[in-house]
Amino acid sequence: MSTPTDHGGPDDPSVTLALTPDGRPVSDRGDTVCVIGAGASGLTTVKNLKEHGFGVDCYERETGVGGAWNWRHDRSPVYASTHLISSRPFTQFPDFPMPDSWPDYPHHSQLLAYFERYADHFDLRQHIWFGTEVVRVEPVAGDRWDVTTRSTGGYGPERTSRYAAVVVANGHNWSPKLPEYEGLADFRGETMHASAYKDPAQLRGKRVLVVGAGNTGCDIAVEAAQQAATCWHSTRRGYWYAPKYVLGRPADQVNDLLLALRVPLRVRQWLYHRTLRLTVGDLTRFGLPRPDHRLYETHPIANSQLVYYVGHGRITPAPDVRRFHPYAVELTDGRQIDPDLVVFATGYLPRFEFLDARLLGDEAGVGRPTLHLNAFPRNHPTLAVVGLVQPDSGLFPISHWQAVLVARLWQARQYRPERAEAFAATVAARAGKRYSGRVEDSSRHWFEVGHVDYLRAVQRALNDLEAVR
Repeated sequence: MSTPTDHGGPDDPSVTLALTPDGRPVSDRGDTVCVIGAGASGLTTVKNLKEHGFGVDCYERETGVGGAWNWRHDRSPVYASTHLISSRPFTQFPDFPMPDSWPDYPHHSQLLAYFERYADHFDLRQHIWFGTEVVRVEPVAGDRWDVTTRSTGGYGPERTSRYAAVVVANGHNWSPKLPEYEGLADFRGETMHASAYKDPAQLRGKRVLVVGAGNTGCDIAVEAAQQAATCWHSTRRGYWYAPKYVLGRPADQVNDLLLALRVPLRVRQWLYHRTLRLTVGDLTRFGLPRPDHRLYETHPIANSQLVYYVGHGRITPAPDVRRFHPYAVELTDGRQIDPDLVVFATGYLPRFEFLDARLLGDEAGVGRPTLHLNAFPRNHPTLAVVGLVQPDSGLFPISHWQAVLVARLWQARQYRPERAEAFAATVAARAGKRYSGRVEDSSRHWFEVGHVDYLRAVQRALNDLEAVR
């Protein structure tokens, strides 16, 4: 990659035309980098690439910034009551703090305002092509990429531009993971994925079954407890339900103090377990299953209200679903219940429709790339992914430092090629390494990272790139 320079937009008539291998015209964007997505991860990538001197074109399929946090977007999983589950200081970008007057756990509308201010403060909108979706990303000779775009919805002609590098930042919480159950197609009640849930009015007066015990499933169960006639909450296994506040502080801040003090995992598990026993208590007496794993082997569910409503009889714990009947749902313990509405809070799978999955090391095509630091594929040094993590803290600081590392790595390709080559060797050796100790091997936990260990690994990589600059 040659020295980064700024260029006109993809439609700039002064840009030299090239041809794809199959003869299609291509606008050659020279040293410009393509960023896909203008959500949290895409915005910080544009900002950091720009600060490091790169020209940037960012393509966003929607009409505004914010990605998943923009409730106006078709793919947004946000519902009316959505708040952060990580506290404000551990969620904000390190170079753009949220207002001190905001609550510990801001509302989604505040998050959207935050992203809009971030985009304006760093003058990012001039680099973003809104209402433009990426159709294909294809490698070409010289570690370059042909990116084909069109107007969102398929209107208008496709256009192909050639870029020096590509960053994928399209998010991973927008493509619903739908379960398969015997008899589901014949069920006469209403079914929906949590991605379609927007307002408690959808639950009002109904007999509701919520399937799934992630943070979204627990939130919807709590709202059903307040609005529905009946609420069952089906989970396949036992989970640790952690309060949002411990010792008068947001729980993640207390946990981060223990991590900063390098308290051993076993000691942290003992302390957290004792805290839960003193606050939440033994959940099996409410009918909830006992967790089959130790604390920190999955991230605890951050919800202070679920146990409250279970204890008040407004949520009835239920085991996994065995099969559906036309007018009933059969559970694995043999019980049958008769919900009007079934909400599948069964999570999401990452999708990169525009990219051959094998380019990211996902040989099976199941949505599980094999990446170093969850960002760098083995064989493509000018391709990176930002934001493909599920941290035990806020995502935005991690996306920021991923973007910084991407920018400095690509600078090193020009100014310190031996450092970039050493990094490539590390990628080949360590792609797919986990940064969260022992965690459950399910799609929900594929991208889990412990933020302290992960950020230390990023810092080591930055130090290696910048040594003897």
